[in-house]
Amino acid sequence: MYAHTTQIRVRYGETDRMGYLYYGNYAQYYEVGRVEAMRNIGLSYKGLEDSGILMPVVELQSTFVKPAHYDDLLTVTTTITEMPKVKMYFEYEIVNEAGDTINYGKTTLFFLDAVRRKPCRAPAELTEKLAPFFI
Repeated sequence: MYAHTTQIRVRYGETDRMGYLYYGNYAQYYEVGRVEAMRNIGLSYKGLEDSGILMPVVELQSTFVKPAHYDDLLTVTTTITEMPKVKMYFEYEIVNEAGDTINYGKTTLFFLDAVRRKPCRAPAELTEKLAPFFI
């Protein structure tokens, strides 16, 4: 298992009329977590795309526990739960400054050959970089 944390501050434009972080923004926070987790092991989404591998999201689950508010500093922990094959599974926990879990979720992505538009196996570069975390 591989986990990475990153922090995001809630911006005013991300809140709704009640002053809460708008529910649709949690998926974007998951994306920030995924991108930074990949970057932390030495890969980038852009690099994968440039090499001909796309990673569309095919499933998203989100559970809302407590609201986040404007200017809250949130910690997003992104966990890769198993070695990717054709699909890649991510889990997320978002915690506020008080240490309270405010949201948790999951996404499933799959690897898509950008030219053939067909599913493909996870790139070797990715599995090699993740291998030490799945011993």
